[in-house]
Amino acid sequence: MEERANLMNMMKLSIKTLIQSALSLGRTLDSDFPPLQQFFVVLEHCLKHGLKVKKTFIGQNKSFFGPLELVEKLCPEASDIATSVKNLPELKTAVGRGRAWLYLALMQKKLADYLKVLLDHKHLLSEFYEPDALMMEEEGAVIVGLLVGLNVIDANLCLKGEDLDSQVGVIDFSLYLKETQDSDGKQDGGITAVLDQKHYVEELNRHLSCTVADLQNKIDCLEKTNSKLQEELAAATDRIGSLQEEQQQLKQQNELIRERSEKSVEVTKEDTKVELDTYKQSRQGLDEMYSDVWKQLKEEKKIRLELEKELELQIGMKTEMEIAMKLLEKDTHEKQDTLVALRQQLEEVKAINLQMFHKSQNAECSLQQKTEAISSFEGKTNEMMSSMKQMEKRLQHAEKARQAAEERCNKMKQELAGRLDSCRQQMSQLDSKCSTLEKELKSEKEQRQTLQRELHQEKDATTLLKTELQQMEGLKKELRKLQDEKQQLEKVCEEQEQALQEMGLHLSQSKLKMEDIKEVNKALKGHTWLKDDEATHCKQCDKEFSISRRKHHCRNCGDIFCNTCSSNELALPSYPKPVRVCDTCHTLLLQQCSSNSS
Repeated sequence: MEERANLMNMMKLSIKTLIQSALSLGRTLDSDFPPLQQFFVVLEHCLKHGLKVKKTFIGQNKSFFGPLELVEKLCPEASDIATSVKNLPELKTAVGRGRAWLYLALMQKKLADYLKVLLDHKHLLSEFYEPDALMMEEEGAVIVGLLVGLNVIDANLCLKGEDLDSQVGVIDFSLYLKETQDSDGKQDGGITAVLDQKHYVEELNRHLSCTVADLQNKIDCLEKTNSKLQEELAAATDRIGSLQEEQQQLKQQNELIRERSEKSVEVTKEDTKVELDTYKQSRQGLDEMYSDVWKQLKEEKKIRLELEKELELQIGMKTEMEIAMKLLEKDTHEKQDTLVALRQQLEEVKAINLQMFHKSQNAECSLQQKTEAISSFEGKTNEMMSSMKQMEKRLQHAEKARQAAEERCNKMKQELAGRLDSCRQQMSQLDSKCSTLEKELKSEKEQRQTLQRELHQEKDATTLLKTELQQMEGLKKELRKLQDEKQQLEKVCEEQEQALQEMGLHLSQSKLKMEDIKEVNKALKGHTWLKDDEATHCKQCDKEFSISRRKHHCRNCGDIFCNTCSSNELALPSYPKPVRVCDTCHTLLLQQCSSNSS
């Protein structure tokens, strides 16, 4: 009950001082206005009163942003505020989101309306607040009535994520103590003000103890996150080791595959060389065979032509023999004339026989198969010579000789017919040989086509091997990429280790920095304090900020520098302790100190 009464009185005082100071100022308020800051601190304490603690896997969470999210469901007009709060990228905590929601509701002049909607649905608030909480009792309705008076104020607030997340909600009683002293001089009821001041001091002590507990919880959470990060680093190092082992295995496998592929390529090259040599040799043999066969065909054609000529000559001889026989028949009566004619005919026959003998010798050289026929022909010619001699001796028996000559002519006809038949048989045999040679040529052409197909297959195999070699080169490139990624991961791990070390140092100095930040906020009201979002590079060395290269404000000029360019510390008039200063400000301040001392 006392705590609720104290919060109620604090809320009344904060609203009263805010309205009075705003009306006296006569302009729109910004986020640096002290009474407005104290009003939000008191309102935050009122919203946190009796708030249930929610347990999560990180730790206990106690935030007043949960009940404020219900306003979006109950009042559609508040959806713009909820979406704008969720879209702010700099807000990382629920407390910061709740503070941003209150800022936006005050700028819309609908803070009282939204809280009234919440109080009208207390069955929903029971999920977030205890039964004896300030928002569940009548004091909540009173506070909503007081907040209606804030609609007179025009505010233009800056939503900075880091300030909203890291702001410490401590009530400054100095504003209210001054006002109570003035009221004691004006009014006679000073006893009540003293009692109120006592309650304020008690409330201040209680809030300070709460803030100390919250900071301790934050330190515990940070230690837990630090341990988790260390475990993740160990897992990352183990993973890097496993990746290195896998990389070595891949290298060995790639070397084995390369050796096998090189061996197979060499074997295929040797096989292809041998097959090409055999193909060339077979082709040369086939060409030689083809040329030989072609020569034989030409020779056989020549022989055939010569035989045809010989047959024509023999037919002419036959006709001449018939004419001679007719002459013998006519000249039988004239024996002397016939003897002369017979002698002339004998001489002619001898010349013809000589010619035939020479031709038969040439035919024997070209055709060995016709030797027998030529020998029989020579024997017959000799018989004819003997018969002619007998006819010379036996002129008296001319008629008998004529008959014998007729019989011999018949025999000659038969023999010539036999010779023609034998020549025809030889021609048929030559045609059969030509057909067989043509078939052999066709078979050799088919073999040549098969060899060409095998050559194409071998070419395809060589192309496949080339593609495998290209794949090997691609694997090598992937290995190089993996090595580069490994180096980058090692660099990232080193940077993360450095960042963790710096985070540990910052955690150890968190309480001191909170006090420094308060003093800096008071001292930098006259300076232009540069925002963190506005600076991406160091102002002095122009290097880009990252996880390892963090941002640091100079407490003198308000600009943002890296750690190397702002490693100096000096005591400033607004800071009793030495604080961080950039190199240029450090030299200027030292020069001022030396000039003042001189």
